[in-house]
Amino acid sequence: MSTESDIREFLASRRAKITPRQAGLPAYGRNRRVPGLRREEVALLAGVSIDYYVRLERGRLAGASEEVLDAVAGALQLDDAERAHLYDLARAAGKRPTRRKRARGPLPDSVRRVLDSMTDSPAFIRNGRLDILAVNHLGRALYSPLFPDGTTGTVNIARFQFLDPHGRDFFTDWEQSVNTTVALLRTEAGRAPHDPDLTGLIGELVTRSEEFRTSWAKHNVRLHHTGRKAFRHPSVGDLTLDFDAMELPAQPGLTLTAYSAAPGTPDHDALRLLAAWAATEDAEPAGPSPDHRDR
Repeated sequence: MSTESDIREFLASRRAKITPRQAGLPAYGRNRRVPGLRREEVALLAGVSIDYYVRLERGRLAGASEEVLDAVAGALQLDDAERAHLYDLARAAGKRPTRRKRARGPLPDSVRRVLDSMTDSPAFIRNGRLDILAVNHLGRALYSPLFPDGTTGTVNIARFQFLDPHGRDFFTDWEQSVNTTVALLRTEAGRAPHDPDLTGLIGELVTRSEEFRTSWAKHNVRLHHTGRKAFRHPSVGDLTLDFDAMELPAQPGLTLTAYSAAPGTPDHDALRLLAAWAATEDAEPAGPSPDHRDR
């Protein structure tokens, strides 16, 4: 991932989304060559020279002041996620970009106990690459397609969505779901442009998935704190759950996501059915051990 090309494509894509009318500018002429604002129009709105804005859009954000970044963000009508991403790109463009602190080592036992205590809510902890690092009992039941045959260890949501044939079946609104996933990865790429694991994941997905390549090229970013997500579970059917995602201050870069449903709703009934299914799965007797079969 090239920081300069990311800056260039991000600013150009945001500029293309804003029409002169939306920006409060007169739209002279019927044969505009660009779908949105021209560079000189952004420069006018931001209060900078045309030459300076052209430099910025060519990827030269290093050294740009907060006032300039705020002015450009205002001219392009960036939302909170896009504004934060612009600042991340500016930091990455510096000669010595600051590295965002990341949690190192295993999760503390206290965090795992909190996760396991959430018995009525599917919950998991992920990093910015969307690796599921820890999951509670009901969360593993909900995301069972990601853990086939009792898979242990880290699984990746993006890799499952784009590369596993079951990904389209599990997420009911697959297109919306993957667009969110790509936007989260794009956001993380701005925060941690030098993370080799993230770069490797994105390279793999770009190479193997046309859908990912198409969505990645849009340069969309987003914050993902609360909302609703629909699933088609292979054993309990369709359910749509509310989610809340909470960053862990003591574990930088990690997020705890928990699902719930309002009592008395069909989705709450489906969640109880999921818990009953998970209990049934746990109660099934285990097959003979590998050592026993070899005898």
